[in-house]
Amino acid sequence: MDLIGEKNFNFVRNRRMAYIISAIVILIGLISILFQGFNLGIDFAGGTLIQIRFDKSVSTTEVRDILSEFNLSQSTIQNLSENEFVIRTEKIDPERIKGILSALRENLTDLEVLRVETVGPVIGENLKKLALYALFFAFIGITLYITMRFEFKFSIISILALFHDCLIVLGIFSLLQKEITISVIAAVLTIIGYSLNNTIVILDRLRENIKFKAREPFENLINMSINQSLSRTINTSLTTIIPILALYFFGGNILSDFALALFIGMIAGTYSSIFIASPLLLEWNRIFKVRQKGIRVTSKKSKK
Repeated sequence: MDLIGEKNFNFVRNRRMAYIISAIVILIGLISILFQGFNLGIDFAGGTLIQIRFDKSVSTTEVRDILSEFNLSQSTIQNLSENEFVIRTEKIDPERIKGILSALRENLTDLEVLRVETVGPVIGENLKKLALYALFFAFIGITLYITMRFEFKFSIISILALFHDCLIVLGIFSLLQKEITISVIAAVLTIIGYSLNNTIVILDRLRENIKFKAREPFENLINMSINQSLSRTINTSLTTIIPILALYFFGGNILSDFALALFIGMIAGTYSSIFIASPLLLEWNRIFKVRQKGIRVTSKKSKK
């Protein structure tokens, strides 16, 4: 289904505005990462997480007062609603957890335990390393694949676009202080695959246009390739985003951050495929041609 019909948008002409928008969003995220850091989940930071839901409305101060009786007043208490809380604290044993839950019931109101997770600091550090390894080898594999499938410059441009998408997701998560968990890392890896697929479709179209319309200016070929793939890109994005929104609103608190990461990544990935990746090829091509001409001129002079 073609939602747009005949189109001839000049994406390349507005590429510098797109670069500025991306740079501003990424810069804000990097500043947040530098000064706020990440809200690392229990998977990476280690410790104990307790998620509970009270029968009645309870304040954060009341919960902290109970925790102070167990020398845990420095714990992080996240208020999800009037009666639902996530408590993150140092690693504590099961007996102490039972004592805390009993004290909360006796002093406040009855409650339901939604989840209890405990991860040691060593396991948390190992998970950090494994997450970084996963991202690193994903980028290496992508570079090798695109180099063999297309050209090396295509792989560099694709990697830059993927970095763009990942930085936007991680920057927004830092800015909002959303929890970084294993599921969020899984969402980032999913985003890499999705964004790469969008970019490859446009690059493949560009390669075909270069082959059959070699006399056409490169800028026109890029615009033509993006426009020819635009309906497919938008249709794919819409059909992907709809279930992600359903997952965000109806998947519960455990899946909401995962769905949010996917949603931000899908938007960023679609944007980068259209406005960032392909136009960057024009910048690359201009630099490449300038260097090539310089080499040719030198060689001619040397022959004379």
